[in-house]
Amino acid sequence: MFSFDTTQAKRRQGPRGSFDLWLLVALIGLVSVGVVMVASSSIAVADSQHLGPFYFLRKHLVFLSLGLIAASMAMRTELKLFEKYAFHLMLLAFVLLLAVFVPHLGMRLNGARRWLNLLVTTFQPVEAVKLILVVYIASYLVRHRESVETRFLGLFKPVMVAGVIVLLLLAQPDFGSATLVIAVTIAMVWLGGARPIFLFVMGLPLMPLLYIAATGESYRMKRLTTFMDPWKDPFNDGFQLTQSLMAIGRGEWTGVGLGSSVLKLSYLPEAHTDFIFAVIGEELGLAGVVLVIGLFGLAVGRGLYLGLKGVEIGQRFAGYVAFGISLMLAMQAIVSVGVNLGALPTKGLTLPLISYGGSSMVLTCAMAGVLLRATFEINRALDARQITTRMPAAVAAADAAAKPREAVVA
Repeated sequence: MFSFDTTQAKRRQGPRGSFDLWLLVALIGLVSVGVVMVASSSIAVADSQHLGPFYFLRKHLVFLSLGLIAASMAMRTELKLFEKYAFHLMLLAFVLLLAVFVPHLGMRLNGARRWLNLLVTTFQPVEAVKLILVVYIASYLVRHRESVETRFLGLFKPVMVAGVIVLLLLAQPDFGSATLVIAVTIAMVWLGGARPIFLFVMGLPLMPLLYIAATGESYRMKRLTTFMDPWKDPFNDGFQLTQSLMAIGRGEWTGVGLGSSVLKLSYLPEAHTDFIFAVIGEELGLAGVVLVIGLFGLAVGRGLYLGLKGVEIGQRFAGYVAFGISLMLAMQAIVSVGVNLGALPTKGLTLPLISYGGSSMVLTCAMAGVLLRATFEINRALDARQITTRMPAAVAAADAAAKPREAVVA
């Protein structure tokens, strides 16, 4: 009787979703490591610019606060709203990418036009485009599921959208983000059921484009060749990578101690952004490296697992969104760590949720919020299915318990 009443009560209340606890723990862990390491790695940079030792930490905390607000809003927003306006969001993404080429609005920094001048701060549109692309492809895979699985032309639209984004990114130029967009698009479409042979044929025209983009500029060609042997020119082209490798090597097993890095003292370029992982390796050693990689592995693993669950129970949009965001975080982390370890050519990609960054931190937090929302809706659907499954058994048990009482009364 108790189980029947409880089930009836749950049914009246409706299924209650829940955010995935392990995913939340991993994300909080990454953000916490980021705050500590930005504080440690940015002191020398801030002092060298006479900005005060904690200038970058204070800005990081401001951007993190904005990111947490964005994440909180995303966690409270039903995914069906994102799905409904996926096409409009993609149009906004194209507008943002084109806006960087508008005089006085777009900004050129370090030879690239990747930022918008918002007067009080700058904004990098590609960070928003990453999330919008995931939402758009997830929406497309839900609406055109059969076409994607069975027809070659079913892949044409998402691949073409990604291709236009890649062209706009290469024009900035931003080769690292362009590669990331291609990889995530192919992975999401494949997880959506597309045949590998279709993806291969569709991707063939992109190969010459990527080759030209990678070798068309002398500085990119140097990056491709330098990472193979950075010690050949350690004071010029190989300077960043040699300093990064020395920092990681000094850390050994447990590190030299928090705040005790030597390479961050104006030796390692971009110590608080692109090469923050090297500072983690130096100050926290292999233990810190394993911790960071483990947290990323936990976050990505839970996201992919729940994404698979979502697809299995019919929550396809939530499942594909979980796939896409998890893959975006994973691939960006792999590239960032690979660059710091000398396994990949130098690219301007930050370590998600850890590196100092304005729009990068805010939009990555928003992306994490959407991922948490996806897990909430998937868990809510699982809860609803469990309640529905238990109802017949609960009713049968209640009827069986009532029959003996009826017999006694008779």
